Amino acid sequence: MNYIKEACVETFEDAVIAQKNGADRIELCSSLNLDGLTPSKSLVTRLLNTLKIPIKVMIRPREGDFCYNSDEIRQMRDDISYFSNLGVFGVVFGVLEQDKSVDVQSVNLLTKFANGLNCTFHKAIDETDDIISQLKILMKYSKISSILSSGCSKSALSGSTVLQNMIKIAKSDISIICGGSITYRNFSEVHNAINAKEYHGRKIIDLSK
Repeated sequence: MNYIKEACVETFEDAVIAQKNGADRIELCSSLNLDGLTPSKSLVTRLLNTLKIPIKVMIRPREGDFCYNSDEIRQMRDDISYFSNLGVFGVVFGVLEQDKSVDVQSVNLLTKFANGLNCTFHKAIDETDDIISQLKILMKYSKISSILSSGCSKSALSGSTVLQNMIKIAKSDISIICGGSITYRNFSEVHNAINAKEYHGRKIIDLSK
């Protein structure tokens, strides 16, 4: 197998089932109905003591847009520092300027407090006006490890052309994690269309058993 399946979950039970049913990695969030917020420290700690696969933690202090004020950035910074000391594999965040371009200054501050952790810039990048130029900016001016995207589309499948272009540009400098309506039912179709190395989804693993 030459790809990673990252399961996006919000409960202890789902994380355990995801690992059992073949997830290679977990992205842990709270409030998936709000597209994911920072999970509780106690849940992260409990899962670190239970799972054998890597855990990435969502860092998102509130619902809504991705333009954060200084207090919110400070909260994100403190959460990243805390989870870094706990020993998670990575953190997931995204910060935009008011004009919807990537807020490179805040991204660099947050990656600094990650102390070498894997840092993913999440689907906030799909809200930018020119995802390719923003990808190049992150590659050149930040230490982001990976970018989660649906290629500015409603699904990874419909955004497959953009995602393939992103993968081509990113080469081995930044990992492109494909997300957006990827399920265990359509995974083969998505992988055949994109041929990426990393995929992400809430239903990418069957959690019903």
